[in-house]
Amino acid sequence: MHAAAVRVPCSTSNLGAGFDCIGLALERWLDARYLPDDGPLRIERGGTLRSIQADTDDDILVHAFRAGLRARGVETATGLIHATSDIPIARGLGSSGAATVAGLVLAAAALGQALDREAELQRAYELEHHPDNAAPSLYGGLVAVARGDDMLRPLSLPLADELTFVFAAPDVEVSTRRAREALPDQVPHAVAARGLGRVAALVQGFASGDPVLLRIGFEDELHVPYRLPLIPLAQEAMDAGREAGAFAVTISGSGSGLIAVTARDRSHAVAEAMARAFGSGVAFTSDADRRGVVSLDQ
Repeated sequence: MHAAAVRVPCSTSNLGAGFDCIGLALERWLDARYLPDDGPLRIERGGTLRSIQADTDDDILVHAFRAGLRARGVETATGLIHATSDIPIARGLGSSGAATVAGLVLAAAALGQALDREAELQRAYELEHHPDNAAPSLYGGLVAVARGDDMLRPLSLPLADELTFVFAAPDVEVSTRRAREALPDQVPHAVAARGLGRVAALVQGFASGDPVLLRIGFEDELHVPYRLPLIPLAQEAMDAGREAGAFAVTISGSGSGLIAVTARDRSHAVAEAMARAFGSGVAFTSDADRRGVVSLDQ
């Protein structure tokens, strides 16, 4: 094994009607570097990762790194992983998905193997079960994931160049487990049918930049009504974003963050308005990351 380094973008998923199947890569990243030595495998964390208290064996990135090695016939790992990130943790930006992708791709790079995005997507799904986060982190841009024949089919979707995004979150975590538990076991047939029409509007809205279609596509009855009460001041922040010029606002992933789509000339006003509504936390503007995971120069 030899030294290797990768950069993985974060992702916002669901995007309203695209529940559990559509995600978008944004310009916040996790950088992971592997340095071989004879010591036990260990990890050093920087940036937002410093808040993680997990032991090495319980670390998501390390777990994925070991899985990536085992998939290639390597059972024992030594050396140092240094990982740093500016992705907010447990705020709905796919931080665990980015860590999973980073570990898998770093393992391949450390063994000198070429990146196989489709294979890594399957492995990421087996480890983390959130392909709508892993796929945009791997491929970049706007990605839908279709499931069939026991395989995941990533579909890169067109995204209008003029669209940009605003992320805002309070100083409150919402765990994926808690957000899942808030969902009902069943929904009426009519609700599901309305959701299908909104998905079509969402995809076309992203492709064309049409604000009306984006607003329709960001509407949702499957998850947003049940998760919004878990996020303090979320409705106020959504309203503030729309009033400041956002085309549409919804929950990012399972929360606690919100994601807004807007025109570039309104993005900073939208970020400031949503940040004021939350009172504390984090808010930033971002274009889509259109590259996905990349290797870094040594």
